[in-house]
Parts: sequence; structure tokens; C-alpha cells
Amino acid sequence: MNITLKQAEAAIAAAKAKAVAIKTLMNIAVVDAGSNLVAFVHMDGSWLGSIDIAQKKARTARYFNMPTGEIGKLSQPGGPLYNIEHSNGGLITFPGGVLIKNAQGEIIGAIGVSGDAVENDHIVAQAGADAIQ
Repeated sequence: MNITLKQAEAAIAAAKAKAVAIKTLMNIAVVDAGSNLVAFVHMDGSWLGSIDIAQKKARTARYFNMPTGEIGKLSQPGGPLYNIEHSNGGLITFPGGVLIKNAQGEIIGAIGVSGDAVENDHIVAQAGADAIQ
């Protein structure tokens, strides 16, 4: 099961609305269940360097079926996933990438957000994911 373009656009709209509400500028990427980019938005004035980060956060969440912040906890020195960020062509292991599930709880994609403090990235990403459930 894959996220549709309509669902991806709804996730982006919800994430963008949350970014506006908390007065920040974001890059927002949605990937399907196979980690292929489905939709992306670069808010005017948001950091150019965050374009790649947002996409990698979405892919990282989908590759390991967990929020990127959780992967980050496991990838600290001495942790079971230490240095994992060097795999798969480069991963992002800090908050801002979350899974998107359908009403049945099946993973249909992921959303990655970058452009502010990682706490705000996560809040905006979660708003996008929640718009689909």
C-alpha cells in the first residue's frame, strides 16, 4: 500500500500550516512506502541546505520504520546502531522524520521536515502525518 499524491499533498498542506502557525520556514518531503519522493515543498526563504535533509529524514524513517529521533537515540556511541547514519547513502538520525500510516495502521510512506530546531521539525512532521490518519 502506497501513499497517493492526494494524501501526500494533504500531509504537506497540514505540515505547512503548522509551520506557519509556529512561525517557521520549512522544507517538507513525503515519500511512499518504497521511499520514493512523492511530494515536496520548499517554503519561501527556508534554508537551502534543509532540502536534502528533509528528504533524507523521510527516507530514514521509512527505511527503519521508526521516527528519526528514535534512530538517533539508538545511534549514539555505544548504542546498537552506532554509525548507522553512514549507511544507505547517508541517513539523518535526529528528529523530523516520521512514518505516515493509513486508517488501518499500515505504513504507506513517511514525511521529513527540516528548517528549524529539531523539536519544531518533529512537530511539523507529526502534523503532516496526523493529517492522513
